[in-house]
Amino acid sequence: MDDIILAGKSIADIEQVTQHLDKVFKVKDLGDLKFFLGLEIARSNKGIHVSQRKYALDIINDAGLLAAKPCATPMMKDTKNMFQEGIPVKDVTAYQRLIGRLIYLTNTRPDISYCVQFLSQFLRAPTSEHHNAAHRLLRYIKGTPG
Repeated sequence: MDDIILAGKSIADIEQVTQHLDKVFKVKDLGDLKFFLGLEIARSNKGIHVSQRKYALDIINDAGLLAAKPCATPMMKDTKNMFQEGIPVKDVTAYQRLIGRLIYLTNTRPDISYCVQFLSQFLRAPTSEHHNAAHRLLRYIKGTPG
């Protein structure tokens, strides 16, 4: 099954395209968009609001940090030690997967972009310090609206 999003200023135009697609491909109209690829879409009189709240909570839950205390800052002040300290992580792919998910989260959370970019520099050989920093970032995300 493939999904497609139709957007435009004219409802009539969108309905015309939908009818044409239905004739050619037999499509099912699912109505107004609410969720798509980890994005939550909400409409109001003020406009459209896009968030990844559920996606962020899923990442936090998968990391086992749902009950963890939130952090006030996304990263520690002194990052120089990250280059010199820590032991290599056993599951490099888990760290890479986590950073990949965080990169996608930056679509709606530009406040974490610098930290995610910084942590992504260590994808080849992450250490326990990088892993701890990623968990700190998740605790920050947990404590901030997004």
